Amino acid sequence: MHGTYNSSVALVSETITVSGVRCERCVGRLAVALRGHDGLEYANANLMGNVKLSWDEERTSRDEIIAVLARSGFAEVVRKPGIRSHGFRSREDP
Repeated sequence: MHGTYNSSVALVSETITVSGVRCERCVGRLAVALRGHDGLEYANANLMGNVKLSWDEERTSRDEIIAVLARSGFAEVVRKPGIRSHGFRSREDP
């Protein structure tokens, strides 16, 4: 996704993880789901389900983007504190 850069726009950037990404075709479906979403300035997904996003918070919100993804079959994976992305606890955790 590409947008025109405007230095006065307050962009928010975040990487989220979603379920449902299993192949390149899934990444393509995810891109189609987000294409044209008003306020979304950048989106890039990988096969691990990590989606890097940047959006104009005056035109859209994180919740709206998550809802668009969910309607297309990509649910956000909410990680528990202390759990690394591979699912194992860190040594510092009890």
